[in-house]
Amino acid sequence: MGFSEVQEYNDADIFVLNSCSVTSHSDSQSAYLLNRAKRENPLIKNILTGCVAQTVDLHKNFDVKNVDLILGNNEKLELKEHIEGLFEGKKGKKVGDIFNITKFNHKMVENPYQTRPSIKIQEGCNNRCSYCIIPYARGNSRSNGIENIISQIDLLAKSGTKEVVLTGIHIGQWGLEWGLELVDLLGEIEKTDILRYRLGSLYINEIDNKMLDFLMKSEKFCPHFHLSLQSLCDKTLLNMNRKYTSLEAIELIKVLYDSFEEPFLGCDIIAGFPSETEEDFKLTYNNLKALPLSYIHAFPYSIRENTPAAKMKNQVQDSVKTKRTQMLNELCKLKHGEFLERNKNKEQEILFERKSLKTGSYSAITRNYIKVFVKDKRDDLRNTVKVVNLRDFDKLY
Repeated sequence: MGFSEVQEYNDADIFVLNSCSVTSHSDSQSAYLLNRAKRENPLIKNILTGCVAQTVDLHKNFDVKNVDLILGNNEKLELKEHIEGLFEGKKGKKVGDIFNITKFNHKMVENPYQTRPSIKIQEGCNNRCSYCIIPYARGNSRSNGIENIISQIDLLAKSGTKEVVLTGIHIGQWGLEWGLELVDLLGEIEKTDILRYRLGSLYINEIDNKMLDFLMKSEKFCPHFHLSLQSLCDKTLLNMNRKYTSLEAIELIKVLYDSFEEPFLGCDIIAGFPSETEEDFKLTYNNLKALPLSYIHAFPYSIRENTPAAKMKNQVQDSVKTKRTQMLNELCKLKHGEFLERNKNKEQEILFERKSLKTGSYSAITRNYIKVFVKDKRDDLRNTVKVVNLRDFDKLY
């Protein structure tokens, strides 16, 4: 469109904020950034898009006085069509009914900034977890076509990309509308020239024997799992409207650990969900402690307006949620340290990423998601791979 990217608000004519609304904290961050932009440059035109924009009518307390244009999650993909008239002093809001969107809106990415670019294979979610506002922001599940995905991977591979990350709101629901499964897509990706691929977050009940068998035989799959657990207490899982038990989750994690050589096993955990007692939390904590996890992404339960959990009785005090989150974060440090220790003397293939001008070191990542820093005088290692022994590094991350 003829625009140039700038780094400072004062140099910008337009500020586009693609917002997240998964927690109240992310809402607050969005409001802060928009208000800051106007404060530093009163002439700037603020465009709010993303999940806060899509659900803005559900956020009674979100102040839009400093927003010039609100675009929903589907409308943001056609930004060019909506931006005209912005400098004529008009304010606008273009947010369609996300549940009327039934087809995936594919956009090809030609020049990704990342060494490991994300490929969006799916959008939306058919689940209705009691705490989650995301279906109202993203709509029902809809899948990107195999041809689109493979074309995108082929384009990236030809440009030198070695790894892609398959992402979406709920990638385990990919292909539902066509009677296909995620493993069907992975089979096609296996035929491409991409060297390796990584999966976004998966639900416990989406890794069946068929999927597991395929991943174990794959030459391109990075053994890195991020599991959407949220709790390991059956009472809490039921209140969350999750569709699995703690025993099913525990058994799967053990199977995954035994099926791959030191896989990265990460998970999400919500602390302080409504009606979570101290005993409920300890059950989750002790279950996590006993498992061979590599990382725990813990965060306090955040009330999302107009969700069933927001109306539940026995809301947990903020101070209790904070304490439980801190305990989980400490457990995460312990688990991650143990994971790195187990990998200390292993040979791993690393992918070189960016080189720091300050230190002269490249950051590099293993297939099982361990980061190392490599000092090298060469400036052409980005997007190349090398097999190393991790014992040669002073520190692993």
